[in-house]
Amino acid sequence: MIEIRRQWTQVEDIFHEFGPAAAQPVRRGTVAAVLRNPYAGRHEPDILPMMAALEPLGIQMAAALLAALRLPAGAIEGYGKGIVVGSAGEIEHGALWHVPGGYAMRELLGWKDGVKGGNARAIVPSTKKVGGPGARLDVPITHINASYVRSHFDAIEVHVPGAPAADEMVVILAMTAGGRVHARVAGLAVADVRGEDGLR
Repeated sequence: MIEIRRQWTQVEDIFHEFGPAAAQPVRRGTVAAVLRNPYAGRHEPDILPMMAALEPLGIQMAAALLAALRLPAGAIEGYGKGIVVGSAGEIEHGALWHVPGGYAMRELLGWKDGVKGGNARAIVPSTKKVGGPGARLDVPITHINASYVRSHFDAIEVHVPGAPAADEMVVILAMTAGGRVHARVAGLAVADVRGEDGLR
């Protein structure tokens, strides 16, 4: 059911944005896979089989992104996910990526079998849309342990040139090794995270 056409990885280091250079640049990265949409061009009442079929891909993509970032799992502070569905698909096809993409990163970064411990306590933020070839998606980012950490409210723009075709979809994962490089709008600080509920 899962036919991968391409995989696209991007990594960037942000040194500064008009302010002083950061002592440690913020590294951010995304990985996107272009897939055939088996439900394109028709309404399929039962689309859940594809959600299960996407789980191994989510795990593979999360591992590939962490490797591309060249960082240990413990260095990742932010994450997000998204999907662009080609024009012969529907927005509900995009919802299939919520579980496989989110849980893949949470497992890799520290959440194990729903047990609190380690990292990745916060829900993975997500966005989706239907779009044509080269469509851009702003993938939301939040802190991996506490969604209320304002310094990590961010987004990464992602697109794969030429994709998705009408009968394809582009599934995306994103990770960051820090918040915005010059964050200074107060709110919950990383040092004050309690890690009890994924929010604070």
